Amino acid sequence: MEEKILVGITGASGSIYALRLLQNLKELGIPTEVIITDAGKLVFQHELEISWRELKDLAEKVYEESEISAPPASGSSPYRAMIIIPCSVGTLGGLATGQARNLLLRAGDVMLKERKPLIIVVRETPLNLIHLQNMVTLTQAGAVLFPAMPAFYHKPKDLEDLVGEFVLRLLSFLKLRDNPKAWQGL
Repeated sequence: MEEKILVGITGASGSIYALRLLQNLKELGIPTEVIITDAGKLVFQHELEISWRELKDLAEKVYEESEISAPPASGSSPYRAMIIIPCSVGTLGGLATGQARNLLLRAGDVMLKERKPLIIVVRETPLNLIHLQNMVTLTQAGAVLFPAMPAFYHKPKDLEDLVGEFVLRLLSFLKLRDNPKAWQGL
C-alpha cells in the first residue's frame, strides 16, 4: 500500500511555506493529500493571490475541513506523516486538547493515536504561556514542533530562497530528501 503525506493548511500567515512544500513533494513524486481550513482558504488567496483551488494541481486530493468522514479521519488510512503548515495557534490548541471538531483536527488526532509523525509548523509571535503549554502537551504526545524559523547561514538572496531552505530542512527532517545546504561550519 502506498503511503502518502498529508498536508494541513490553516489560517495562520505563511501560506507560501505550504505552497513550496507541495511543489517539492510533487517534484519528488511523493503522493500528497491536503486538508485546508476555511480560514486557510482566505489567507492562502490573500497572501499568494491565487485561488486555493489550485492546490488540486499539486495534490491527489484536497479536502475541506467540513469533510469529517473523509479518509484522513480514520487510522486505517495510509498516511506516512502529516505536516500542518502553517499551523495557527487555534489549531495548536485544538490538537493539544483533543478537539476533533473538524477534519484537520481529527486527522492530527489520528496521527497522534496511531503514533505516526505529526509535524507542526507553528506560525505565531510572540507566544503566550497557553501557546507554550500547548506545545509541550503536543510534544509529550509525540508531535514535532517545527516553527517557521528560517535560517540565514546559507545567505538567502530573496524570499523564495529563504522559504526554499526552510522547506528543504523540513523534507530532510522527514528523510524525504537530502539537504545539500546543511551546516558545514565556518
